[in-house]
Amino acid sequence: MADGSGPASTTRSLQAVPPRELAVPWIAVAALAAVAWAVTVMLARDMGNGPGTMGLALLPFIGLWAVMMTAMMLPSAAPVAVLWARVISGSSAGLPRAARMGMFVGGYLLVWAAVGAVAFAALAGTGRLVTASPTAAKWLGVAIFIGAGVYQLTPWKDWCLGRCRSPIGALMYYAGFKGRGRDLRVGVHHGATCVGCCWGLMVVLVAVGVMNVAVMVALAVVVFAEKLWRYGKPFGLAVGVLLAATGVLAIWFPWLLPGLHVSAMPAMPAM
Repeated sequence: MADGSGPASTTRSLQAVPPRELAVPWIAVAALAAVAWAVTVMLARDMGNGPGTMGLALLPFIGLWAVMMTAMMLPSAAPVAVLWARVISGSSAGLPRAARMGMFVGGYLLVWAAVGAVAFAALAGTGRLVTASPTAAKWLGVAIFIGAGVYQLTPWKDWCLGRCRSPIGALMYYAGFKGRGRDLRVGVHHGATCVGCCWGLMVVLVAVGVMNVAVMVALAVVVFAEKLWRYGKPFGLAVGVLLAATGVLAIWFPWLLPGLHVSAMPAMPAM
């Protein structure tokens, strides 16, 4: 291809990049994720964990959600982000690589921020449900876990995961993207693919509480392993079985659903 961004050129570029040239962007991504985790843990410690949006309005919640997704999702997206900015040339080649990777990451997180608006609506509804009908809230939590587990076993999950699992394959596909805003559009596309992979896992936060740090860490490990571990596919299937089993157990042990349990509601301050 004339701009040197076709699959053959991409393969040659990948072979030509010395590993040490990838060190700086990897360190930058790792540092950003680490800061996001530190902020998430600090906020969770201050806010506690409970049902619903915990009193947050839409914009503050989306800001919190974006920080959480930076912590949880960015490590698994880093291989594509780093290699994209280091390898792919074309219409955006005149930009500094740091700016190009920033645009990719910005597009990626923009998609997850949009998902945060959906999560806000879902959590606002479940927060009201916990008060109105604890029994219905419990059964909703059961359905969430079982549904998340079943989705892990579906062909749609496998298709989306296949798009995320191979950084090289993703680059070969994204090499065909052209025009202005190319890096941003690639980030948005990759983010949308990751949403297709991971929405079933993220919806579990509705049942356990959106600020449940232990579950956040566990989900981040699952996402990372599914995408980057050689045994990611069977591991993801095992996670699906575990999620479904947790949903069944929650019928008798509602404490497994702290985000949909009356006792999880924060105490009202004394007047």
